[in-house]
Amino acid sequence: MIHIHPTADVAPTAQIGDGSQIWHQAQVREDASIGRRCIIGKGVYIDFGVHIGDHCKLQNGAFIYHGATLADGVFIGPGAILTNDRQPRAINPDGSLKGDDDWQVGPIAVGYGASIGAGSILLPGVTVGRFAMTAAGAVVTADVPAHGLVAGVPARLMGYVCSCGARLITAISDGSLRGGCGLCGRHFELAAAPAGREQREGTA
Repeated sequence: MIHIHPTADVAPTAQIGDGSQIWHQAQVREDASIGRRCIIGKGVYIDFGVHIGDHCKLQNGAFIYHGATLADGVFIGPGAILTNDRQPRAINPDGSLKGDDDWQVGPIAVGYGASIGAGSILLPGVTVGRFAMTAAGAVVTADVPAHGLVAGVPARLMGYVCSCGARLITAISDGSLRGGCGLCGRHFELAAAPAGREQREGTA
């Protein structure tokens, strides 16, 4: 069963999965796709064509713009913004108002189980790996590796987190970076690219 609050604005062409809840004053645009058993909080904006997987939670006031894709199990904190234009202008050089054909969408992909902290801003072209986490207020300008924890403006890799959310204790063994969780006991092999280069997902 789908629950849509009377004050929410959901386009007729949007697809909403079974068991999902859309709360007060949220807006879901045309051809957006929301998976099963998701929670869309108050005032959330989901732009046209956005894809959201199953079991996602989008907290109050999050803005998810066209070009974004969220895998299953993604958490979006309150006030987070997923942008889509690296060269934003209202007008063209000749002074005319920009239209749909006058700019290029910059996609964002958020991986399985990842968490985007409150007030985080993700710039176009960013990929966030599986179970990665951005700290509150982070401005994410580059890819985040699987299980990576980034913070700051611009965001920098500060360490790694477990799939349960706790900080991992990392060590290099046999040339590989590995992490262990003191809370739940899980162990991971991790991979991070050098600074300034695309960061490859690790395996868990």
